[in-house]
Amino acid sequence: MTGLPVGRRVAQWRVRRNMTQQQFADRLGKSKSWVDKVERGVRPLERMSNLREVAEALRIDMEVLLAERIGQPDVAVAGVARIRAALARYHVEVSSRPPDVAKVRARLDHAEQSYRHARYPILLGLLPGLLDAAREARVARPGRAADELLVSAYGLVALALVKVSQGELAWLAADRGMAVALATDDGRLAAVATVPLSQALRAVGRRRSAMETALVAARRLPRESAEGVLSPGGDRAPSLRVTLLLQAALAAAGRGDERRVAGLLDQAAAAVGTVGGGFGRASVEAARVVAEAAVGDVQAATVRHERLVCGEQWRWLPPEHRAAYLLDVARVHALAGDMVRAGRALLDAERTAHSEVHDRPAARDLVATVARYAAAPASLARLAAALHVT
Repeated sequence: MTGLPVGRRVAQWRVRRNMTQQQFADRLGKSKSWVDKVERGVRPLERMSNLREVAEALRIDMEVLLAERIGQPDVAVAGVARIRAALARYHVEVSSRPPDVAKVRARLDHAEQSYRHARYPILLGLLPGLLDAAREARVARPGRAADELLVSAYGLVALALVKVSQGELAWLAADRGMAVALATDDGRLAAVATVPLSQALRAVGRRRSAMETALVAARRLPRESAEGVLSPGGDRAPSLRVTLLLQAALAAAGRGDERRVAGLLDQAAAAVGTVGGGFGRASVEAARVVAEAAVGDVQAATVRHERLVCGEQWRWLPPEHRAAYLLDVARVHALAGDMVRAGRALLDAERTAHSEVHDRPAARDLVATVARYAAAPASLARLAAALHVT
């Protein structure tokens, strides 16, 4: 039903439920003419109360009827289903013309750019075919280049799945990438695979495992290969070790381990200081804000946040990173009861990367929560209405 108008969706679901127009009208307490006009699109379903009644009568979630109007979640659902199917394919058959590693790398670069700019519906559509191609390329042309390609593909799949609240599936994808990396006995490649694995573990609430995994990878990382890792989208981060330390610090913050958080963030800052780079310094400062808020120091986090977003380093972060960070800031303000600042952070996140708000279930839930308060900005109410979460 992807792409169908709301009325046509109603008609198709009514037929699926084996109801005539009259039976459906009786269930709604409406006339048959009203149902006919809705299904033909003559009478639009604009009121939330009507949409809710129709969805309940059809025994479906209201979001199914609104799929076109809230960021195409049908596309996301289909993309996740295809990714799940790709992960379930254990036997790779090499075609008569196997994909070239360099061409698959170009496809991966394109997908990473989609992640960097938070184009999640597009990304979810690209990933299943990319993963299949990377696996086939590795079977057909085994070697270091193919190993790195497949590890990166699994990692990107995991990161995308975390964005759409598919934590368990993200963990599976990240674990597959880690298995490939460990088989190469390459400490650097294992560290690369650890970054999405740590994020996936945090997404499913396994913060201790996320912290320990990141720290083990950081310790085992060969010092000569610690620098120059590429972040999604091709931005050169200052250090893979810094990234792992930040992952460990955020996991520790989620556990409320204030002392461990401070030590890990100081280590990350020191590592950034040895190699320079605005991206790294901004990443550390953003992590400090989130971590300080997580352990209860909201005032210090707020001051640090204001300083970060006004500084030159802020623009070094890619749109996805900035928007995701702003969502974290919005949650901090919401938990502190400051709905004005929470609303502003949400609107800033949407302006920074539209899909980060419109295509992430957790973001839509946060918009719905903040928009209920009278103190929230008026423009947030319009955003909530556009997302149909009022």
